[in-house]
Amino acid sequence: MKLRTLGLSMVGVAGLMALPACKKDEAPPSAPATRPSAPTQEAVPPTPTAGAGEAAAPAPAGNGVVKGTVSFTGTPPAMAELAPSADPACDGRPEKEQSVLVKDGKLQNVLVRVKGPVAGAPAAPSTPVEVDQSKCAYVPRVQGAVAGQQVVFKNSDGTLHNVRGVVGTRPVFNVAQPPSGAPVQKPLPSDAEVLRLKCDVHPWMTAYVVSNPNPYFTTTGADGTFTLTGLPAGTYTLEAWHETLGTKTAEVTVKEGAPTEASFTFAVTDAQAKQ
Repeated sequence: MKLRTLGLSMVGVAGLMALPACKKDEAPPSAPATRPSAPTQEAVPPTPTAGAGEAAAPAPAGNGVVKGTVSFTGTPPAMAELAPSADPACDGRPEKEQSVLVKDGKLQNVLVRVKGPVAGAPAAPSTPVEVDQSKCAYVPRVQGAVAGQQVVFKNSDGTLHNVRGVVGTRPVFNVAQPPSGAPVQKPLPSDAEVLRLKCDVHPWMTAYVVSNPNPYFTTTGADGTFTLTGLPAGTYTLEAWHETLGTKTAEVTVKEGAPTEASFTFAVTDAQAKQ
């Protein structure tokens, strides 16, 4: 699975509520699109967090390990240049679109996870996963969460953001986050695995939170490697999910105390290369 904006003050929140949602890179709906709700400010008391994504899950009881690499073959698609921004809070943001990041043939931001329920896996942790807004980018861009877990949004920038959560083309929530405002916490959708995040103030901002019924998931870094630990012995379907390149799957058999190797390879198809 592939702007020049001005810094806004709190006085501009009302104007933001009238902004149309940025839809250029979302699939057209089969029925007339639902107008996104106006952003609301919802603060929650500070909640102790365990960091982003999988770090929040309790350690499972198993002793199995799956490790490997996600590679990319062929010429990576050229990432579009982002329009300049006059917002000083955005200084240091990436200059190009970030959906496909390949370095030395390795693919970044691939969520690798065990599909389906796992016997004996712990319940969703009470601590939320965290998405920060830093230099006008969501950090992290891609992460996992256990189904039923909450997600908390922080704004570390000195400018106004909004967080619009979307499942497919369906709006789920839309909240405004002023500079240095309190974190906002939301539940993950119970009827979908992939929650996409957008900012209408800075339309290049995109992130994904992928919910999973078990805590065995991780996201590849720049070197494309991944390691899943704590799995009970057994045979599992392993999935590698990418925001634009789709998914790859592999069957793995995990043994107690004996690492299992797995690897995935993505490539740009002719149809994708023409997009």
